[in-house]
Amino acid sequence: MNEETELSESEELYEKLAINIDKGQEPLRIDKFLMSRIEGATRNKIQQAIDDEMVLVNNKPVKSNYKVKAFDNVVVFDNRSPESSEIIPQNIPLDITYEDDAVLVINKPAGMVVHPGSGNPDGTLVNAVAWHLKKQNPGLDENQLPRFGLVHRIDKNTSGLLVMAKTQKVMSDLAKQFFNHTVHRRYIALVWGDMENDEGTIVAHVGRHQRFRKLFTAYPDGDYGKDAITHYKVLARYNYVTLVECRLETGRTHQIRVHMQLIGHPLFNDDFYGGDRIVKGTVFTKYKQFVDNCFALCNRQALHAKELGFVHPVTLQPVHFESELPQDMKAVIEKWKKYIGHKEN
Repeated sequence: MNEETELSESEELYEKLAINIDKGQEPLRIDKFLMSRIEGATRNKIQQAIDDEMVLVNNKPVKSNYKVKAFDNVVVFDNRSPESSEIIPQNIPLDITYEDDAVLVINKPAGMVVHPGSGNPDGTLVNAVAWHLKKQNPGLDENQLPRFGLVHRIDKNTSGLLVMAKTQKVMSDLAKQFFNHTVHRRYIALVWGDMENDEGTIVAHVGRHQRFRKLFTAYPDGDYGKDAITHYKVLARYNYVTLVECRLETGRTHQIRVHMQLIGHPLFNDDFYGGDRIVKGTVFTKYKQFVDNCFALCNRQALHAKELGFVHPVTLQPVHFESELPQDMKAVIEKWKKYIGHKEN
């Protein structure tokens, strides 16, 4: 059989398997078909994915008894987020922007890891959400907590908005919206240098660095990594640094940080991608002391997820959320304004 198969990743947490079935396919139940096509798949996992509407045929969910046929297009969404057999509820404060029975929109502070993983077994956003949900529903089975789900995440030292689903069906719906690039995400970043253009678009694949595995890098040529598109617009110029907004069309790991480094404007104080040193300006003592003081005020990459918009999975109405710039970014921006004598119009 000569099906065309494509595997892609969006927002780090999901993969998509797409199969275009050729003309020689005999009618076969979708569950049996996928069992034979997905390595390591079990009947229970396939059935769960079908029940959760994470299996689409010709862009529509199907039942297990659907029989695939020639020229069908089959898409399977697979949650790739790190699984944990036990999520420990922890009483950690949450800044909740919006909540209903379907979704939870949280304004994450810088410094908080989103989910447990290597080196961060607890103290994460997911642990805090588990506590929050248990408080709402004391009878909730803790074994079900890992199913309340992440459909995207933001870096530990990036602040701002992210959405979590409170049911599996809602998680499936939101995952599809992220895949289809219909989710509105607007970030505010302070970057090094006076950007040449007032606005532009960066198109370059983003993938893991082939030598330094903790880093990601841009691949402008070739197919290595995942396609990534960032639209940017200058908000204010402060001679040595620029305040920009970035709108994500895709959501790859470290996408904004990598793309800005690619065009020579790393994020201010980004210790992974070269922004934690003087990139523009002199190295004279007075200026160096000023920059060091700025680093102390904002001791992480200056990046904030300010806006988030999507179609509500239950009401089917567009929803839009915004969050204030955090105090550390406000403080460092004000310091740069004063340093260059910037005057507001």
